[in-house]
Amino acid sequence: MRAGAVSDSRSTPRTLAAATTMQVGGEVATWVEATTRDEIASTYAAALDDDYTPHLLLGGGSNTVASSEPFDGTVLRVATRGIRTLPAAQRPHRPAGEEPPSDDSVVLRVEAGESWDALVAQTVADGLAGLEALSGIPGSVGAAPIQNIGAYGQEVASTLLGIELLTLDDASGDLMVREVPASELRLGYRDSAIKRGVLRGVVLSADLRLRRTPDGRSQPVAYQQLATALGVEIGTRVPLQDVRASVLELRRSKGMVLSDDPDSVSAGSFFTNPIVSARFASALPVDAPRWSVSPQPSATVLPLDPDTPAGAGVPSLDRPVPQVKLSAAWLIEHSGVTRGFALPGSRAAVSSKHTLALTNRGGATGEQVAELARFVQARVENQFGVHLVPEPVLVGLPL
Repeated sequence: MRAGAVSDSRSTPRTLAAATTMQVGGEVATWVEATTRDEIASTYAAALDDDYTPHLLLGGGSNTVASSEPFDGTVLRVATRGIRTLPAAQRPHRPAGEEPPSDDSVVLRVEAGESWDALVAQTVADGLAGLEALSGIPGSVGAAPIQNIGAYGQEVASTLLGIELLTLDDASGDLMVREVPASELRLGYRDSAIKRGVLRGVVLSADLRLRRTPDGRSQPVAYQQLATALGVEIGTRVPLQDVRASVLELRRSKGMVLSDDPDSVSAGSFFTNPIVSARFASALPVDAPRWSVSPQPSATVLPLDPDTPAGAGVPSLDRPVPQVKLSAAWLIEHSGVTRGFALPGSRAAVSSKHTLALTNRGGATGEQVAELARFVQARVENQFGVHLVPEPVLVGLPL
């Protein structure tokens, strides 16, 4: 796919504050709302050709926190639409030799500009399982695999087959569309090869494999808080609509559903849950929540033999070190940062419902949000020796 010139008729200056859920960010020199793939290609090509002008790719704006200083560059907002079902037996990204999926498998190709939550609502209404616990997450479909979004026991990695990526051809230097399998995206906890810059380009669509359930039931519930809200045991399948309703209510109680609630003027969870070694976690208070994220070492049986070599039974250095995930919200609360906390004179504040979210109480600047985030990081690091990593994309803001 070759790129042409950017259409001036679609370049409209505006502010990042008006385009992000945190509602912070300065004026934009050039704004392009791309509703077709050709518009995406022409704008992206022009941005790549200009080595001196910054560019920013934007979807729903739910995971972006920007400086309130002017952005002297191009913002490309991907606004393409379209959802279609692909023949399951001919789905892309299937490794050679793999059997076609079962008859209950449905593969959707979703354009990047589609609303994520609208997609989830549609799949639930159609009786397709696989995304129901990801209800209420704001943003666009194109951003979902970059962040590997997840919640309540589900994440995009479990259903994603692959993406279409607009990227540069290494040989010709021209823009091309590549079908990238999920395995090449190296999806991890809120992470991907695209987020790390290993893969570069614009996500054009995502292929998702879901399951049609004749009884309209969900995947097995895999998260205790959700199971408790539903009144069932872990592993139970329940009606898809019940899962969606419970997830939306849980998110709403934390200010994590976009609404007129002041606590929803945020970027969602501002920090990822830290992953540390099990040995490090053992030094934390016993009531600090933790979840294993890697296999625990198996028990070693030593013979009752005086000639047993020294060091037998000690884990080998080439074995993976057991790791656990900590609760960033617990660390923040127990470092002395309370719900609703704000620095003197700042309009940025910790959510009054959930310490993991930073909010704009009206009139906050991006710099005030970053200042509060640095304060939270410092408190947690001083108290527990854990460095919290921000989850949103930060534009022009050091942290």
